[in-house]
Amino acid sequence: MWMVVLALLACVASTASAQTQVQTQVPAVPADENRGNINLSASFDFANAYMFRGLRQDDTRFIMWPSTDAGIRLHSDRNGASDAALHIGSWNSLHTGVTGTQGPTGRLWYESDFYATLALTLLPGLDLGTTFTAYTSPNSSFSTVKELSFKVAANDSDAPAGIVLHPYALVAFELDTAPGLGQADGGANAGTYLEIGGAPGWADAPLSVTFPIKIGLSLNHYYELAGVDHRFGFLSLGALASVPLGRSNNYGTWNVHGGFEFLSLGDTPEAFNAGNQQKLVGSVGVGFSY
Repeated sequence: MWMVVLALLACVASTASAQTQVQTQVPAVPADENRGNINLSASFDFANAYMFRGLRQDDTRFIMWPSTDAGIRLHSDRNGASDAALHIGSWNSLHTGVTGTQGPTGRLWYESDFYATLALTLLPGLDLGTTFTAYTSPNSSFSTVKELSFKVAANDSDAPAGIVLHPYALVAFELDTAPGLGQADGGANAGTYLEIGGAPGWADAPLSVTFPIKIGLSLNHYYELAGVDHRFGFLSLGALASVPLGRSNNYGTWNVHGGFEFLSLGDTPEAFNAGNQQKLVGSVGVGFSY
C-alpha cells in the first residue's frame, strides 16, 4: 500500500521556510522562443504574508520573493514519451518586518533555498520530479532544513487546447533527525509531508487564469504541537492570473502576475498563526523565461 502511495507522491520542502517553485516538467518550447537545451527563468514577487505549508513565517511590513531557475534538457524524443531535464535554482525571501530588518538581527535576508531537481516524463502525460532542497536562513532566523522529495504530476498533454488541470501529489521527507533542528514545525522528530492538489483554469494568450487548490497533511510528525502529531495541516484555495509584457521574445518572455490564496488552518498551523484559523495571502510580481 505504501509503495503505491509513494509512487503517486512528491516533494518540495522546508523549515519555518519557503514555497520553492520547482519545475518537474520538461517545458515545451513555442516556435518563436528558445529552442536550445538550456532554459532560464526568474521572478520577483511581493506579498503581504509568507505562509509555508500553512505555517506562518511573517506577515509584517514588506515581503519579497526573488527566485531563479536554470533547466538543462538531458534527453527528449519527438513524442514526449521519455523526456528528462535537470533543474537547479534558488528561492529567497526578504523581509522588512519582525523576521527581517525590524527583527533581532536587523538583516533583510530571512531565507535562501537551493534545490536540484531531476525531472522525468514517465509516460506521455505523466511527470516525476525528484528534488533535494536545502533551506537556509542568512539572518539565522531558523536552522537549516534538508529535504528529499518526489512529485508526480499530470502535464495536461491530453487536455483540450487552452484548458489546464495540473493535478499532482507530492511527498517530502525531512532528513535531519536532531530533536528541534531541521524540522518545519520545530518539533522533536523529522517529519514526512503529503500534499495533493491541482490548478484548473485557462492558459491561453493573452491571459492565463488558474484556481489552485491543495491540501497539506502530515504522514509522520510533520505538524507536531506539544508532542502531538496533527494529521491535518491546511486547505488552500486560490486564484492566479498572468498577463504577458510585450509581444517580442527577442529578450525572453516577460509577464506580470498576481493573485490571492485563502488558507483554512489545522491545529498546529493555527498555533503558528497566533490562534487564527484563517489567513488570506495576496501577491503580485513580474516573471521572465527564456
